[in-house]
Amino acid sequence: MRCRGKTSDHTPGAGKEKRGNMLYHLLYPLKEYFGGFNVIRYLTFRSMLAFIIALLFVLLVQPKFIAWVKSRRIGQPIRSDGPQTHLGKQGTPTMGGLVVIAAMFVATLLLCDLTNIFVWVALGLTTSYAVLGFKDDYAKVTAGNSKGVSARMKLLWQVFAAAVAVLILMLFAPGFSTQVGFPFFKDATIDLGWAFLPFAVFVIVAASNAVNITDGLDGLVTGPVMTVAMAYGIFAYVTGHSEIASYLQIPYIAGVGDLAIFAAAIVAGGLGFLWFNAFPAQVFMGDVGSLALGGALGILAVITKQELLLVVAGGVFVVEALSVIAQVASFKLTGKRVFLMAPIHHHFELKGLAEPKIIVRCWIISIVLALLSVATLKLR
Repeated sequence: MRCRGKTSDHTPGAGKEKRGNMLYHLLYPLKEYFGGFNVIRYLTFRSMLAFIIALLFVLLVQPKFIAWVKSRRIGQPIRSDGPQTHLGKQGTPTMGGLVVIAAMFVATLLLCDLTNIFVWVALGLTTSYAVLGFKDDYAKVTAGNSKGVSARMKLLWQVFAAAVAVLILMLFAPGFSTQVGFPFFKDATIDLGWAFLPFAVFVIVAASNAVNITDGLDGLVTGPVMTVAMAYGIFAYVTGHSEIASYLQIPYIAGVGDLAIFAAAIVAGGLGFLWFNAFPAQVFMGDVGSLALGGALGILAVITKQELLLVVAGGVFVVEALSVIAQVASFKLTGKRVFLMAPIHHHFELKGLAEPKIIVRCWIISIVLALLSVATLKLR
């Protein structure tokens, strides 16, 4: 199954397309009076502007949100069976991811093409996962425990939302194909046809849950989310640029370039959040942030046709998720545990590593993996 779109209307070196975004229509006509407004046409400029808007939004709004949450005593419940050092974090304001998601939405809606189906699919999927995360967080803080929404309900919600998003892409998105490429190999692709649906759903749901699992230390998940989003912002830009895509011998999909703005807003939102979430955290992201941002990374991977590279770029998330799977499987099959505690960041805590050291080392690893994943654009 393959849908084909129109040929590229890009010109060499430019990132300019027909636009339906708010700031374009507001500012571009002013170029008649000041030529500098002409830059609003360019995708690279709008991506940088989205970064600035999202960053300032979080830096300005997050303190007010923290104060509001504190005034209503909405604090994070801590697992009683977790590391004892975490018990002091009981009651820390949570659901700070709401501000990050809001910042991403504002920047994206202001600067993306609002007639672009890829933008709306990404925003829709992210919204549905944010709603799920909010329900989970709300259930936790109102009940005063760390249980929240049941695992079965979470999974059903995630699968349904992802399936709707992928079906929309397969049936209505021009130029989107069901082919899957293999990193490091130029011509190694396979067309999955309708089997692409469960494959893509798995990618999105797995990404969302892996990011959620990783969110266990102050700032731990934020760094990798930023590096993966930055990598996929690059993938979105080159995939949506006909000449660069042709040069790199990757699939060209008209309109995907706008998701570079979406990705830039995620990076900036994460950077702003890190100001308040760095050890010791003033606010936690909550499932409203981690489930939504994980889903956003998953849909970016699917739309840019770099699904398998998410295993490389998001290697930290993969290891965290696999540590939980290995721990549960080993205990059920043998009655023994592989790690002192899962996810693996808790294992390192119990081994005596300081929390900030674990966090920064994971950031370093995620930066290297993101650079490696971008390098595959040439290593093929």
